[in-house]
Amino acid sequence: MSEHTSNFGLPKNIEHYLAALSKLYAQDGKRQLQEIIVNAQIRVHEEWDYDNWNGGTYGHALFLSVPERLFLDSIKHKDDIEKKITDDLNKLHNFQNEHISVVFLEMEAVEDHEWRKDSGLLVAGKRVVPPDATKRIWGDVGFRVFLSHKSEVKKETAALKDGLRLFGISCFVAHEDIHPTKAWQDEIENALASMDGFVALMTEGFHDSNWTDQEVGYAVAKGVPIIAVRLGKDPYGFIGKFQALSSSWQSSVEDIVKILIKNDQILGSYIQALRNCPSWDSGNSLARVLPGIEKLTVSQIDALVAAYNETSELRGSFGFNGTKPNVYGPGLVSYLNRLGSRQFKYSSNWLIELDR
Repeated sequence: MSEHTSNFGLPKNIEHYLAALSKLYAQDGKRQLQEIIVNAQIRVHEEWDYDNWNGGTYGHALFLSVPERLFLDSIKHKDDIEKKITDDLNKLHNFQNEHISVVFLEMEAVEDHEWRKDSGLLVAGKRVVPPDATKRIWGDVGFRVFLSHKSEVKKETAALKDGLRLFGISCFVAHEDIHPTKAWQDEIENALASMDGFVALMTEGFHDSNWTDQEVGYAVAKGVPIIAVRLGKDPYGFIGKFQALSSSWQSSVEDIVKILIKNDQILGSYIQALRNCPSWDSGNSLARVLPGIEKLTVSQIDALVAAYNETSELRGSFGFNGTKPNVYGPGLVSYLNRLGSRQFKYSSNWLIELDR
């Protein structure tokens, strides 16, 4: 019902009239209608309309939200049921200047993650992640990376997640990201099913976990890019055949990005991240991974140049604005010209293409 203080009598007394209507339907043997009334969650929209022709009466809209079974049982006759309840309520109440203009029958909004499986039609082994779960786990944008780790290094893993965000990479860290109201195993499976890449943080004891090997197996079966980061333990088993990266917690962010950036899928997220660059120092960090991008399409080059010209933090960073490689980065002109397909130069701090 409306949250503001009502000046109308009918909305305040709607439960009383619904109770009376339930008794009426019971007497008449109209079980379906009574079930709807008894099980409905009620919401009233006051002053839905105003009837100026019949003495001037205010009309309210009544929303009846019912369980799925009742809604589906009623769907073929929904219009008739809504009209019947509207007419019967208006016969029962005694408020002279008010009436129910319309009744809306709705289905209760409930989470049903297993409906695909329950249909019996889902391809074996396939897990479909609902959009709300995907947004909850990964946010709105970014290349999605599952960070598989031991709980003993959850702080270091959370810091790695924060560092990768600068590059347009959204990470899932089980010990940090699982919503307390969600079944933790279900949330982990949703993250695995919707990830774009997988990073195993191979610390001592990684193999001793009850979950890390299963996460690795899921990633192998899914076929996403996999990186095993040596942080005290060598890759083994299935993950032993994938690219291993010797790194440290201090350098792991850029080391991981330099490998992932070779994947075409991440380029869009990286270029968008350039537009969100927060500082000159961040621009230098973003520039250092440019050499890992071995080829670009015409549209990707255009997007990269536009990101530079539209973002002052990039134009102010030595990693991007240098005319040749330096300790901060390769310089965007030097990098693009080395690709060979098109040539560029800086002009008044802007990047422009040279005439052929």
